[in-house]
Amino acid sequence: MPARELEFALLARCASAARELGASACDQREANLFRLAGMLLYPRFPGESKALLKAAERYFTAHPEEILAPAELVRKGWVVSLPRLRDMLGRQLAGH
Repeated sequence: MPARELEFALLARCASAARELGASACDQREANLFRLAGMLLYPRFPGESKALLKAAERYFTAHPEEILAPAELVRKGWVVSLPRLRDMLGRQLAGH
C-alpha cells in the first residue's frame, strides 16, 4: 500500500476509534498511534483524546512491552511528523 494511502487509512481508523466508546487497537502500530494521537488532541478534542487513550490502554494492558516513545513512531515511519498527525486528525474530527 502506498504511503499516502496507508496514512489515510490510519487517520480514518484513529478518527473512528476517537468517536467509538469501547474501541480497542488491533496491533502495536494502532495502539501506539492511538496513544500518541490522544496526547496530541487533548486540548482541542478532550473527549476524543480520552477515547483514543482508552483504546490504546486496552491493548497495552495485555502487551505493556509494546509501548513506544513518540520519537520511535517517527523513526519507524509510522508517523511523518507530530504536527502533521495532530493537524490532519484534527481536521477529520472537526468534519473538514
